[in-house]
Amino acid sequence: MKTDIEISQAIDLLPIKKVAQSIDLTNNDLELFGKYKAKIDFSTIQRLSKNQEGKLILVTSINPTPAGEGKSTVTIGLGDALNLIGKKTVIALREPSLGPVMGIKGGATGGGYAQLLPMEEINLHFTGDMHAITTANNALSALLDNHIQQGNELGIDVRRIIWKRVVDLNDRALRHVNVGLGGPTQGMPREDGFDITVASEIMAILCLAADLEDLKFRLGNIVIGYTFDREPVSVSDLGVQGALTLLLKEAIKPNLVQTIYGTAAFIHGGPFANIAHGCNSIIATKTALKLGDYVVTEAGFGADLGGEKFLDIKVPNLKKAPDAVVIVATIRALKMHGGVDKKELNTEDVSAMAKGFSNLQKHIENIKSYGLPVVVAINEFINDSENEIVALRELCQSIDVPVELTSVWEKGAQGGVALAKRVTQVIEEQTADFKTIYQNGMNLEDKIKTIVTKIYGGNHVVFSKKARNQLATFEKYGWDRLPVCMAKTQYSLSDDPQKLGRPVGFTITIRELVPKIGAGFIVALTGDVMTMPGLPKKPAALNMDVDKDGNAIGLF
Repeated sequence: MKTDIEISQAIDLLPIKKVAQSIDLTNNDLELFGKYKAKIDFSTIQRLSKNQEGKLILVTSINPTPAGEGKSTVTIGLGDALNLIGKKTVIALREPSLGPVMGIKGGATGGGYAQLLPMEEINLHFTGDMHAITTANNALSALLDNHIQQGNELGIDVRRIIWKRVVDLNDRALRHVNVGLGGPTQGMPREDGFDITVASEIMAILCLAADLEDLKFRLGNIVIGYTFDREPVSVSDLGVQGALTLLLKEAIKPNLVQTIYGTAAFIHGGPFANIAHGCNSIIATKTALKLGDYVVTEAGFGADLGGEKFLDIKVPNLKKAPDAVVIVATIRALKMHGGVDKKELNTEDVSAMAKGFSNLQKHIENIKSYGLPVVVAINEFINDSENEIVALRELCQSIDVPVELTSVWEKGAQGGVALAKRVTQVIEEQTADFKTIYQNGMNLEDKIKTIVTKIYGGNHVVFSKKARNQLATFEKYGWDRLPVCMAKTQYSLSDDPQKLGRPVGFTITIRELVPKIGAGFIVALTGDVMTMPGLPKKPAALNMDVDKDGNAIGLF
């Protein structure tokens, strides 16, 4: 059986100009990055703003497990299948981060015969967006430290700087560092740290900005720390928002690529969903909506993380709610949620699958609480038994949720036709009546409690002493009216990754709150979730290489 990279390397790609023509773009609309990648020009985005918007399909999933769910694969396959049945469809996804690519998760371009191409380039340096975001973030750090070194006119308290440097790798050794050591000419000694680039507020801002001017405005609102009088200091106080915008003026343009079947796909921005808001850019999604009759997009990790943030953070900025939501599940993952060890997943176990169904059912209930139609996609694996498939279908039908088997990994577009037909049918027959789970007029504490009790199914929220003090500070500055972005383990509905299935009676602990005023939300850190992940004992990088002709080996 061919690997993902072997499948992708065997495909004859269409010139990106031809892919663009399929969605009514001309050569003048493109800024080419070689033969198979392009960015979309600002003037084109402005022109397209007059177009009517298509239907939006959000793909999310159950809580992920090591057994795999294949959310990106289903997203891509569904887009291909919709085009196959005659629906003009565009895909909108996030860009991969080198951290998980070289760590344990791998790439983010799908798999099998449902992939984005050129797979190697997208998963590595692509068009340089990640590097631009990293550079802008670290330029701000350099400018901040220089301001302090050159007299500290703003009176910034170096003990209360909250802005961190970033790198697009999993590097645990950089979580906590000291900078400015070595004497008076080396800067002011202080504690610092690194986040992964996809956790940077600048990444979130790029993905939520409506245009270049909005990008600059949001960058100016970034809070970098506090003065000795404990007043917040922003980028606009430093006066460097223009310089940061200049570094990002190309990165904010959405990227156009293709699937194995030549379906147009915008891939732009990549905030993690467990430590950021987990959605691709507003500009890319909006551009796709102006070009396609249907747009298929996804949000990171499960519906409790990326899905909730898409609906409560992205939708108010996008000003367009999904017309339907697809929740991806695998029988393998449901069995793990039902208590089966990963080594035993190839053995039929209907009762464990039925027990694990509780996790899927909770996510279904959550999406329905937003007033949105739901379709379940069973991502088929070779060892799924007929009894397990039948049982899962019956469980979905028992709660009146449409369900379809999909095999796009193995069969490509043809393997997603049943799902495509069912999703379009649901959109035609059911009207979305969208409402967010909380109102921005609620205070921050109540918004957090609403998410914990209604989305996660928890009983209580406990705030650390530090978080309690921050609640009072944020209320003072009016920040408590902003949306909340929960930073939580992706593996459980709770903040404990070991609690699989549908845990009940649990308490979520908020250890710290981080203001992301430029992005327009407050991050609530729970459990021991890290904003700089570490590498596993045997990272994926150990299997990577390049042959004498420059072809990548070992990417997945």
